[in-house]
Amino acid sequence: EVQLAESGGGLVQTGGSLRLSCVVSGFSFDDYAIGWFRQAPGKEREGVSCISARTGNTDYTNSVKGRFTISSDNAKNTVYLQMNSLKPEDTAVYYCAAERTSYCSVHGPFYTWEYWGQGTQVTVSS
Repeated sequence: EVQLAESGGGLVQTGGSLRLSCVVSGFSFDDYAIGWFRQAPGKEREGVSCISARTGNTDYTNSVKGRFTISSDNAKNTVYLQMNSLKPEDTAVYYCAAERTSYCSVHGPFYTWEYWGQGTQVTVSS
């Protein structure tokens, strides 16, 4: 059974940090890229960052560049999203997803992401 389990969300003040984790199981981690997406109330879902487990290539949306860092621990089938200098506009439900690719992009269509987690809430207070 394929599972993607997010954790690490919570409430933090502006300027604070959180680290999200996505633990995956049920498929070959090395064949996939893992991405982070977010959706705020009343807004469309957007891609945040992704990383290819095999090649290590990464991609970020412009609004998080320099603040967020994605990394993977292939031995643990886990991808992390370190979020620093958080802003109220980062408030959203964050989802991780998996796409079978060695080169990922968060600027493409969502339908290419095959598996999705249930999400974790991140709230940044002003």
